[in-house]
Amino acid sequence: MSAQSTPAAESAVGAAVVHRLPDDRWRVSEIVFWLIPVVAFFALPGYLVLGSQILIVGLFAVSLDLILGYAGLVSLGQAAYFGVGAYTAGLLAVHGWGEPLSGLLLAGLLAGLVGWLASFLVVRGEDLTRLMVTLGIALVLYEAANKAGSITGGVDGLSGVTMWKVLGLFKFDIVGRVAYLYSLVVLFVLFLLMRRLVHSPFGLSLRGVRERRKRMPAIGASVREREMAVFTISAAVAGVAGALLAQTTQFVALDALGFGRSAELLIILVLGGTGRLYGGLVGAAVYMIAQDYLSGINPVYWQFWIGALLVVIVLFARGGIMGGLEFLYTKIARRAP
Repeated sequence: MSAQSTPAAESAVGAAVVHRLPDDRWRVSEIVFWLIPVVAFFALPGYLVLGSQILIVGLFAVSLDLILGYAGLVSLGQAAYFGVGAYTAGLLAVHGWGEPLSGLLLAGLLAGLVGWLASFLVVRGEDLTRLMVTLGIALVLYEAANKAGSITGGVDGLSGVTMWKVLGLFKFDIVGRVAYLYSLVVLFVLFLLMRRLVHSPFGLSLRGVRERRKRMPAIGASVREREMAVFTISAAVAGVAGALLAQTTQFVALDALGFGRSAELLIILVLGGTGRLYGGLVGAAVYMIAQDYLSGINPVYWQFWIGALLVVIVLFARGGIMGGLEFLYTKIARRAP
């Protein structure tokens, strides 16, 4: 009896191995990657303000990667949810509630709600229609914030944002130490959640939507529900990124809702590489460091060199910087004995 059951057991194990989810165990390269910002905190104390901006923009870029890189939803209006989060946290602080963590939570929830409402329109069309819808939503919110200048500050921005101490212990300082560590912790926690999400059955179904959209209903998977869900999650993450910016800079500019921020985000994601999560973080670091360095050399024509860098990456590195690194790693691994 046992001899007959053994092959069946082995067959079941083999089937489990074949159909298992992608391996989401942490690799050494990932651990090294997250140690870099920790080392930078001690090694580069004069660049902590820039560092916190990179972390926030990186989180913002990862929010776009969820819908573009994994679900294949193209958006030109991600700044809408970023701005909603920024104004939520900013207005809370201006009106007497400057507690950072609850401000982040409320900003994420409100941005997620706006994203959920917008998703009913976004999922109805194809790529070009979605581009126009997402852009239109962002422009509507931009003009609404501009018209409500008595509340949002209009073109002058929302000032007077006063934040309380993080956890009641750590006060935001001019040097940016608390802002950097606060942004890093929030980014890491949300990245863990998103990393788990894309390695889950839901994440696999998003890849199915991106690659074989018309075949997904045949296996009982609702494309509409998955697109609406990931769009809502993406909007919530973008809202948290916007709230982080408002809390760490203690100011909210109207361009948080502007088209320029959405376009810049697409450039960052193309530079880093879509569909990898880490591509958004790498792209944000490369773009913002290059922007800081080149604008210091020439404040007028620095965008020329950013454009040249983008052209080079697109032509010679399929899949952005992360795609290029993966290609080099594969070639080296094949040549190794």
